[in-house]
Amino acid sequence: MKRPQILLASASPRRAELLAQLGLTCVALPQDIDESRRLGEPPLDYVQRMAREKAAAATPALAARGGVLIASDTCVSLGDEVFGKPDTALEAAATLSQLSDTTHSVRSAVCVLASDGDGDVREVGLRVAHTRVRFCLIDEAAMALYWQSGEPLGKAGGYAIQGLGAQFVRSIEGSYSGVMGLPLFETAALLGLAGVEGMLVENTGSA
Repeated sequence: MKRPQILLASASPRRAELLAQLGLTCVALPQDIDESRRLGEPPLDYVQRMAREKAAAATPALAARGGVLIASDTCVSLGDEVFGKPDTALEAAATLSQLSDTTHSVRSAVCVLASDGDGDVREVGLRVAHTRVRFCLIDEAAMALYWQSGEPLGKAGGYAIQGLGAQFVRSIEGSYSGVMGLPLFETAALLGLAGVEGMLVENTGSA
């Protein structure tokens, strides 16, 4: 049986690389949505809403093409504060200063939709990976050097765990791939429910 076409509602090369670990190739369909957090919105609610809104934005393309759509969003938070993607050295330093010598949360939500190409689209499910990341004490010199590397730009929480940012990580409890932007266990489970062959995890529990 031929695998359905995999559509990824993202331009992130990291997410495409993570899907490749599952033996999957994908067609990138990046979606430009309003990613503003609502007033008082808890981090969990926010990341789930973002994943679903990305999926909804890509629904017309999925309905026309058929296949399976993956939409994901990652949220870095400390308590109720959510950290976005820094655009300047000052923003990056402010974020790392708050994450320094603390344990923060990284939640990655993945939403999967499927369509036979007949115009009908169904939501297969949505799952969230919650990971706790412990940072060491980061001094100002290290923050400045890290910004100069170019890596923090465009990264949620101002760091990349798969790159130079790994040197700040004392410990991690949860999904490493989730911190990178796409939790593979949860994604594989949903893809299995969508009928994508080759997924090895047992799809138990609610989606």
